[in-house]
Amino acid sequence: MSKVVIAGGGVIGLCSAYYLLKEGHDVTVIDRGDITDGTSFGNAGYVSPSHFIPLATPGIIAKGLRWMLSSSSPFYIKPRLNADLIKWGMNFWKSSNKETVERHIPPMNAILQLSRRLQSEIKEDIGNSFRMEEIGCFMLYKQAATEKHEIEMAEQAAELGIETKILSAAEVQAMEPDVEVNVRGGIIYPIDCHLHPGDFMRSMKNYLHNRGVKFQLNSTITGFEKSGGKISAVVTSQGTIAGDEFILAAGSWMPLITRMLGVELIMQAGKGYSMTFKSMKKNLRYPAILVDDRVAMTPMGADLRMGGTMEISGLDSPMLIKRAQAIFKASRNYYPGLEVNFPSTDQIWSGLRPLSPDGLPYIGRAGKYKNLVIAGGHAMLGLSLAAATGKIAEELIGQRKTSIDISAFDVHRFA
Repeated sequence: MSKVVIAGGGVIGLCSAYYLLKEGHDVTVIDRGDITDGTSFGNAGYVSPSHFIPLATPGIIAKGLRWMLSSSSPFYIKPRLNADLIKWGMNFWKSSNKETVERHIPPMNAILQLSRRLQSEIKEDIGNSFRMEEIGCFMLYKQAATEKHEIEMAEQAAELGIETKILSAAEVQAMEPDVEVNVRGGIIYPIDCHLHPGDFMRSMKNYLHNRGVKFQLNSTITGFEKSGGKISAVVTSQGTIAGDEFILAAGSWMPLITRMLGVELIMQAGKGYSMTFKSMKKNLRYPAILVDDRVAMTPMGADLRMGGTMEISGLDSPMLIKRAQAIFKASRNYYPGLEVNFPSTDQIWSGLRPLSPDGLPYIGRAGKYKNLVIAGGHAMLGLSLAAATGKIAEELIGQRKTSIDISAFDVHRFA
């Protein structure tokens, strides 16, 4: 079996290591941190086949231009002269049309459905220490126009074989007896599930470590050794690691690494925020997306996490407290009786999601090198797509037919 080096210890990297381990490969994971924080830890915790519509959709450009005027809006791009941002923006604009979205729905549905099945299998294999609940997720709305759009989405989901239930305000309230819900109505997708992403990361890391996967943490990648159309080693701040096969799963930092190999990936980092409230006396029973405000609410046992927003402002931009305040305000608008207070700044988490211009991930071999697999650009669906991406990465390394057609996720589609 091969010696495989994975650059990136987020959820994509760990799931890739999991499936490679199962096939008997010698695996080393490199990460710039210590795998105790990051986007894979602070997200909403959804595994959601219902999210089959890519980020780049018709009308998003017009909305984005309006939202750009407010740094507290759900989608905010910090205006700046930056060649990478301009290139991303032009391709995002080209992808935001009905024809492209319709073409992307089938491959997105295929990988989401695969990942959902695999996530349940992982739970059965390593144990459910990460609080996974398979009870569905609400899409809640307050405006008539949003209701119309969400019902159309539900009809589209039904065409894909995804079960939906359209609920009145009273029916939503009946399913949430412990808290007041102020909505026009909602739709529940029973296939969706949720878990505690931090617990999942810790469980996966411990599982892998105990079974022989090696971790080189707090390591910065500074270069690569190459020979004969192949990569032979990764050069890091803590030494050189040789390998037979290499997977790049470095999240929002991916373009900085691929550039060292002469591989250009069009990607931007989209910052999201979350707040977690411990030991709620009266908590939600179901996770929910507050559609009008693009906010996610996730009960995690006795805890409650609320998060959201998409802020494209670079890798090193400071936290904008107004964005967290907008999330909190929306939560109180939908759930007016929630017993929560806005937290101190040090209790507000933020992380970066890697955004491709069309909303589809990059998964596949990089044509320039015979032994390089790229797995990234999952946007807000990193956890939802992690299991499937890890499985596909292992299949590519093993030179086997992939579980689904991955041509839509071609790494070089914007070349």
